[in-house]
Amino acid sequence: MVSAVPLKNSDLPKGFRLFGLRCGISSKPGKKDLALFWSDRPARAAGVFTKNLFSAAPVQYCQKKLKVSAAAQAVIINSGCANACTGKPGMADTVWTAKELAAALGIKATDVLVASTGVIGRHLPRPALGRGIKQMAGLVRKGTPSTEDAVRAIMTTDTRPKAARTTFAVGSTVYTVWGCAKGAGMIHPNMATMLSVVLTDAPISAQPLQQSLSDVVKRTFNCVSVDGDTSTNDSLFLLSNGEGIRGDIRPLSSKGLNDFRSALEEVCLSLSTQIAVDGEGATRLAWIFVQGARTEKDAHQLAATVATSALFKTALHGADPNWGRILAAIGRAGVSFDPNKVDVSIGDVLVCRKGGKAHYSEKVVHSILKKDHVTIVIDLHQGKAWSRYATCDYSKEYITINADYTT
Repeated sequence: MVSAVPLKNSDLPKGFRLFGLRCGISSKPGKKDLALFWSDRPARAAGVFTKNLFSAAPVQYCQKKLKVSAAAQAVIINSGCANACTGKPGMADTVWTAKELAAALGIKATDVLVASTGVIGRHLPRPALGRGIKQMAGLVRKGTPSTEDAVRAIMTTDTRPKAARTTFAVGSTVYTVWGCAKGAGMIHPNMATMLSVVLTDAPISAQPLQQSLSDVVKRTFNCVSVDGDTSTNDSLFLLSNGEGIRGDIRPLSSKGLNDFRSALEEVCLSLSTQIAVDGEGATRLAWIFVQGARTEKDAHQLAATVATSALFKTALHGADPNWGRILAAIGRAGVSFDPNKVDVSIGDVLVCRKGGKAHYSEKVVHSILKKDHVTIVIDLHQGKAWSRYATCDYSKEYITINADYTT
C-alpha cells in the first residue's frame, strides 16, 4: 500500500503555493470544489491530455494555449462539473474562467491553465465560480495557502488525497518534484483518466519539459487501469519555475535533465499507483508484469489486456486462482507468441508452465491473492522486452458507486 502523502505547504517546490476552497459547484455538502496551483513567478508548462473525441472544453482550451505559449503561472481546477459535452457555451465558460482569474491576480489570461472534473453535460455555474475566484485571489494576497485543501478540492469519488514528492541534486543544489492527482473511476490510458498537477523548482526549458512528461507518461499513467473507461477530462500538467536557484534561470545540463526525468518518473509512478489503489470499490492492487516479449509494445499490449479483463478482475476480487483467465486474455490480445512457451506466476508460485497447469497448492495461491498487493508475472520466453501495468479488482461496491453516480 502507498504510504502517507506529502500535503504540508513545506513539501512543495520553492515558489509554489496551493489554495483550496468551497464555492458551491459541487453538490456534496461542505466539499471544497475549487483549487488553485500558483507559482510566484511565471513558469514553463507542459501538458498531456485525453484522446477521447468528446474532450471537455478546458482540455481543448489548454491544448490550444500550450501550442501557442508554454508559459503559465496558475492552474485553476474545479470539481463537481466536468464542463464536457457543453458546446460553445462550455468553451465560453472556460475562457471566462481564465480571464476572471487573471484579472483577479493581475496576470495575463494566457498564463492560466484550466481543468474541470465531475458530471458530464452540465454547465459551470458562473455566479458560484466567480465568487470562488474572488475568494481565491484574496487567499493569495493574504498569503494563506493550504496544500491539503487544494488536493482535496479536486477530488470526486476518490476516498483519499493523492500526492507524491521526491528530490534530486545537481551539484550542491537540491531540487524538488511534487505532484498530486485525482482519480478513482473511469481510469484507463490515453492517457489515464484523471487530473494531475506536477510541480518542480528545477530550471527546465519548454521543449525538454514537454518531452520528459510525454515520455514518462508512457510508463506510468498510461500503465494503469481501473475500469477500462477513458474520460473526457484527462489532464496532466507539469510546471517548472526555476525557483530552486538564484539569479538567471539556466536550463539543466544533460545529466541534470536525466536526473530530473528519473525524479519525475518516480513521482508519476507513485501517483498512478495511488490511483489504482483507490479504484472505485477496489479491495486490492495488482501489478501485471509481462516479460520475455519480442518488443515493449507487445509486452504493453499483453499486460493491458489482462489488466482490463473483467473476468480477471472479478477473479482477483474473489482471490480465485483461475490462471486460465490470464491465458485467455493474452491469447486475444492481438500479439503473436508461442502458447507452448508461456509461464505464469502468481506471487512467487508458478501456476502455469509451458501453457499448461503447473504443480501448486490452490490454497497457497488463494492466500496470496487475498493480500492487498498482488503481483502477476507472465513470461513469454520469446525475447527480452517487458512492460508492467497496474490494475485493481472489480467489486460489488464499484457497481453501486457507478450505478448511483448522478442519482
